[in-house]
Amino acid sequence: MRTDLSLLRESSFLLLFSARSVSLLGNTIATVGLAFAILGMPGGSGSTLGIVIAARLTSQVVFLLYGGVLADRLPRHQVMIWADLAAGLAQGVIAALVLTGTASTANLVVLSLVSGAASALFTPASRSVMVQLVPVEKIQSANALVQLSMNAGGIGGAALAGVLIALLGAGWALAVDAVTFLVSAALLAGLRPTGTTDGHSSTQEGIFHQLRDGWREFTARTWVWTGVAQLALVNLCIGGCFMILGPVVAEEHLSGASGWSAILTAQAAGFVAGSLLAIRTRPKRPLRAAVLFTLGIVPTLVSLACVAPVAITAAAMFVTGMCVSLNDVTFLTALQKHLPEESISRVMSYDAFGSFVFNPIGLAVAAPIADHIGIGTAFAGAACLIVLTALVTLAVPSVRTLQDDPELTSAIPTSI
Repeated sequence: MRTDLSLLRESSFLLLFSARSVSLLGNTIATVGLAFAILGMPGGSGSTLGIVIAARLTSQVVFLLYGGVLADRLPRHQVMIWADLAAGLAQGVIAALVLTGTASTANLVVLSLVSGAASALFTPASRSVMVQLVPVEKIQSANALVQLSMNAGGIGGAALAGVLIALLGAGWALAVDAVTFLVSAALLAGLRPTGTTDGHSSTQEGIFHQLRDGWREFTARTWVWTGVAQLALVNLCIGGCFMILGPVVAEEHLSGASGWSAILTAQAAGFVAGSLLAIRTRPKRPLRAAVLFTLGIVPTLVSLACVAPVAITAAAMFVTGMCVSLNDVTFLTALQKHLPEESISRVMSYDAFGSFVFNPIGLAVAAPIADHIGIGTAFAGAACLIVLTALVTLAVPSVRTLQDDPELTSAIPTSI
């Protein structure tokens, strides 16, 4: 299969790719910069950081569904521009407060609410605008290239953040993030969507009416809501296992921070490898493939349950990172190809909401469950749950039969 790097010669996609790359680089810098800025405040602590992050996450959840409605009512690239401008303004004020020593928990929480809302408005539009920029046969390559830029930005942003904070301080690192949002908005202003619709859902209908329409579109396709439900349970498992319990195992048995850093580095490399594979991979039945890709998480959970050596766990985590990237691109491409364009943003907002809302629950319950049943049993239980959800999802006929070509899928009769 030919690699569609020719997409980078198409002006609209190149602008989107560049905007996402710059913005994602800045986001990674901001994540590190904000942590050190808060910890460096008078009275700053991990609890303060948790409050600020929780405010942003809460705002994202609250506004995410509205973001889907807005992206179906208005030109999607314009929604992205205004969201970038709002996020850039919020980050710029945060940077100014940190640099002038006037940052407090209260003003950081307020600004994080603004930043989270901007992210919620940006997400559905950014996931659905692709269908208006590239031909349908190139959508998977386009998604994979953007995913590759996200993964590379995460690696490069973390390294750049360390340099900026060491040389200039956390405040200037946050200022760099604010500038990246403005650069992203400027690049997006050059987009010229060519799809058949561009935010043409009726603006005369109320928001709640359009949310109900989006919900009907979401639930009308069994393969959509079962796929989202499976990913929600997967996220529930891996969030707590990798972010909470993994570092505990590393601290006790795998050489501490150095061992865990090696494992996470392998995961990052797997993300990049998966994105590269996704550029060329075209599963004939994408939903079936996406479900099977989630099984690539199981080896890492088993390795951590058995306290395997760092090298073995890192190798397993590389496979996990690769499969997660393949799953992300394959499932997103299936949604973009098979959903009606006039409601795609709303359906994708329900997709993001369903996948996102369980993450905090996984983080909250991981440690108590491990304390009750044992950390090894918790990892093994998570692995079994992922396998079980994959088998149940594969039992759904429309998941197994959905084909890469929407016209072929429509010719296959399925009961559910």
